[in-house]
Amino acid sequence: MIREETVFGPIRSRRLGNSLGINLLPEKGKICNFDCIYCECGWNKDGKGDRVLPDAGRVSRMLEKKLKELLQEGTALDSITFSGDGEPTLNPEFPQIIDETLTLRDKYFPTAKVSVLSNATRVHVPEIFEALMKVDNPIMKLDAPTCELASRINNPAPGYDVDRVVEALKQFDGNFVLQTIFLKSKDFDSSSPEVIGPWKTIVRSLSPREIMVYTIDRPTPEEGLKKFSVQQMEMLVSDLIAEGFNIRING
Repeated sequence: MIREETVFGPIRSRRLGNSLGINLLPEKGKICNFDCIYCECGWNKDGKGDRVLPDAGRVSRMLEKKLKELLQEGTALDSITFSGDGEPTLNPEFPQIIDETLTLRDKYFPTAKVSVLSNATRVHVPEIFEALMKVDNPIMKLDAPTCELASRINNPAPGYDVDRVVEALKQFDGNFVLQTIFLKSKDFDSSSPEVIGPWKTIVRSLSPREIMVYTIDRPTPEEGLKKFSVQQMEMLVSDLIAEGFNIRING
């Protein structure tokens, strides 16, 4: 489901409420350094028709126009969310866009949160980390606890290193949201000991303020993926809940 607008929605999000989306990638394409087997935007190879990234000026103009419309309509807004067709931090003007978005949020919808959905691959870049620290909800993905396991579910670009990502996430000092999908494929099972045990070790080392655990909700590019029930996910993370971790589970 390739989105065709730089600013889209608002849509009702399972996790973020009434959410206005910002797509910092091409309007009719997909650019990502992951190629996840469950991505609702499809495979990277199928999103090469458009490689043009919106600049900061375009994003600000379109966002302000949309915020004015929503305000005039009396539409409530819970979140302004950077998601879109790929990894938003790949846009070279990401830090500037965050600053301008925060200014517009404060002007039109001061109670709305600014959220960034990211695969956390660029948190180690100083200017990216600084930008992420400014938003209300830096939501960082970590689906697998090792590089080998990540290759089965995320298909990351060369150079991806789970240990580097974990070390970079420690810079947040717990002030971020960790997001993990639970699913089963032909060669990956979130509930298997090789996945769930080491993942919990990472969770304990990072101590995020919130953990979002969810499962498949839309059609996936890889066929045969199996979703987890809310009850299954609750059982898998019950020990973390007992330890006091704030875990939100979405089926």
